[in-house]
Amino acid sequence: MLKKGIISAFILFVTLGAIAQNGIIKGTVKDKLTNEPIIGANILIVGTSSGTATDFDGNFELKELKPGMYGLEVSYIGYEDVRALEIEVQGIRPTILNFELTENFKQLDEVVVKASAFKKTAESPVSLRTIGVSEIKRNPGGNRDISRVIQSLPGVTSTGSFRNDLIIRGGAPNENRFFIDDVEVPVINHFATQGLFGRAGRYHQCRFC
Repeated sequence: MLKKGIISAFILFVTLGAIAQNGIIKGTVKDKLTNEPIIGANILIVGTSSGTATDFDGNFELKELKPGMYGLEVSYIGYEDVRALEIEVQGIRPTILNFELTENFKQLDEVVVKASAFKKTAESPVSLRTIGVSEIKRNPGGNRDISRVIQSLPGVTSTGSFRNDLIIRGGAPNENRFFIDDVEVPVINHFATQGLFGRAGRYHQCRFC
């Protein structure tokens, strides 16, 4: 029993000794001008990848540090970096450091913005779609009718089965514009209503057929 008690006391003494050997660095990071705490400032131990960040009150704490000399680097976006070297850390009591960061003001040179040459069109269309002759021929059920081919596209519908008017994305039929080789075609059909006949007695359906 005496041996067990000695062993237990020795283990406890070694554990307390190990805990006592670990040092702590803690403190705050604030704005030098306003004295407001800086949230999320980075505190890095110089020469290592270890570090921490400040909390909502601008406080930070580095634990489990072996006694010795350390260097800290404090950084935050928009502020000048601050370094503190030869900081002595003891296992007896925490080392307290308070940092004040200064905003980083930079004088910008004159900025000149130049617009590149561009082609200005008569109208900037909200939606533009180019359809070739081969696509018109390959369209199933289109029967080489440009109106039917366009009606099969997403967002396109017609006013009725007996009309050739096109409604694109909820717009009125007179809001559409059609071009052939960059030449505007006001009406793509001879007659807006299918089944009408011209003076020659023929049924005219599509200008592209």
